Amino acid sequence: MRTISNTELSKNVDTEDIEIREASDSDLEPILALVAAAFGREDEAVLVRELLQDPTTEPRLSLVAHNDGQLVGHILFTAAHITGTAASPSTRILAPLAVTPTHQKEGIGRMLTEEGLALLAASGTDLVFVLGHPSYYPRFGFEPAGRLGFDAPYPIPKTNADAWMVLALKEGLIGSVAGTVACAQTLDKEEDWRE
Repeated sequence: MRTISNTELSKNVDTEDIEIREASDSDLEPILALVAAAFGREDEAVLVRELLQDPTTEPRLSLVAHNDGQLVGHILFTAAHITGTAASPSTRILAPLAVTPTHQKEGIGRMLTEEGLALLAASGTDLVFVLGHPSYYPRFGFEPAGRLGFDAPYPIPKTNADAWMVLALKEGLIGSVAGTVACAQTLDKEEDWRE
């Protein structure tokens, strides 16, 4: 468990410290409530429950952020792989990232993302993909994946093509590996890829 202070990662958080740690089984219901509140609907909470129960998402990384004992954020990375290539880089998909509405725009999403990426890099993960906001994720180094030879599990509408992004955590992979990303069974539904 690691406590991340505002001076370490984010200039936006006030003086309170945010604790980032791996989620435990007892966090499940608070995570689901937080995700539903963050997205304003139950769809993503249902998805998170299914992802956390799906053995094909392993290895996965589920992190929570706490502020004064209150759950304020969650991020989930699940297993994936690249098809159509002889190489087999260790691959994850980031989905979803959620911060409770009362704590959005305070740097908690940044903290969760940076900590998750650092843990994945330390564990030997090579590539991380996300289908997300194209103005948010590039700050972490994500680039449009389609332009780099990585197709999403299902076609992304051209108007949202830049929302499908990749981050290489290992040097030399971009340009030497290409193919289609295959995800866990829970994410393998075409409707989930209509950003």
